Amino acid sequence: MPSLTGVPLQIIAALVAVAVFAATMWLWPRLAGKGWRSWLGRFGAFLAAQVAVLVAMGLVANSYFGFYTTWSDLLGTDGAPGQVVDHQPGKAVSLTGEQKMYSAQGSAKDRSGVIQNVTIKGAGSGLSSQAYVYLPPQYFQPGYAARKFPMALVLAGYPGSAEKLISLMSYPTSTLQAIQAGQLPPTVLVMMRTTPAGGSRDTECMDIPNGPKVETYFTEDLPKAMSATYRITDLPQARAVIGNSTGGYCALKFALRKPDAYRAAVSLSGYYTAPIDPTTGDLFEGSAELKRENDLLWRLHTQPAAPVSLLLATSPNEDNYEGTQKMVGAFKAPTQLSTITLDSGGHNFHTWTREIPPALTWLGKRLTPPQA
Repeated sequence: MPSLTGVPLQIIAALVAVAVFAATMWLWPRLAGKGWRSWLGRFGAFLAAQVAVLVAMGLVANSYFGFYTTWSDLLGTDGAPGQVVDHQPGKAVSLTGEQKMYSAQGSAKDRSGVIQNVTIKGAGSGLSSQAYVYLPPQYFQPGYAARKFPMALVLAGYPGSAEKLISLMSYPTSTLQAIQAGQLPPTVLVMMRTTPAGGSRDTECMDIPNGPKVETYFTEDLPKAMSATYRITDLPQARAVIGNSTGGYCALKFALRKPDAYRAAVSLSGYYTAPIDPTTGDLFEGSAELKRENDLLWRLHTQPAAPVSLLLATSPNEDNYEGTQKMVGAFKAPTQLSTITLDSGGHNFHTWTREIPPALTWLGKRLTPPQA
């Protein structure tokens, strides 16, 4: 079956749309009668043309925004729970592919870095997920051979894809530029979706009762797996998490709920409490306490302040604008909170690409540099 995001399927859909439209124009004079057959024929031709055009446009939009990356994502058929897998130390990350990183300095690893396609398996959660790891050029330079690097987990929104973090949001390119400008220490990126459990359910990065332990996967399993496989500093002050939309909510929640996992978090257009909608189902199983525990504004108001740094990005056009103002008014030391407020900008990739460079500069002041 053709890939849901592949160019061949988009070309086929476009050709079908053109053919159906042309057939409609050719048949229309023949369907000009007043009988029920003519009415039914015109309705059918009009409906077929509309559906063909909408399908072609939908496939192009889906490929661009990365809403659904596979047919099982679209149909919701890949809903099997994660399987517990036992691993030997250092074997939780398996390399499945590698792609060159191109920049003005060329494509050599020690000049531009490299992007690796890996699978990260969680021993505690039993979950597994694909990820893209960007290793900066310093990782391959002799002067850094005995050093361990800071790490930034980058999370896409729901139901976005990790590929768009590279191709559309240009995280590796922006990171390399920030490193070369001295605004960010050489940092390893781990780029992922927010749904390691598989299937189409939006888990909001929770440990769901009687369900997948997504928070455990990201806050416990992933840091251990990465530091056991790569030269990454195993200290919370050397780890950060950044995300857009759902990924932004998850980033803030990880820092506030598990400061020993991530000491810095960046939220681009993120919200501040987990929704209940058809994509999530009942995440809390009726528990008001569990719902409060995942409400970030409630945490700032009522829980002891966590020693973390938070960056919230918004604009007056964003749905999170009012909530961001409430977050600013609620935090207290030792929590540190900063904001990026654009003059205008919506919930889209164009807005987030404007926020990523200053966000990386902000991270550069908080992440520890590579350590001996």
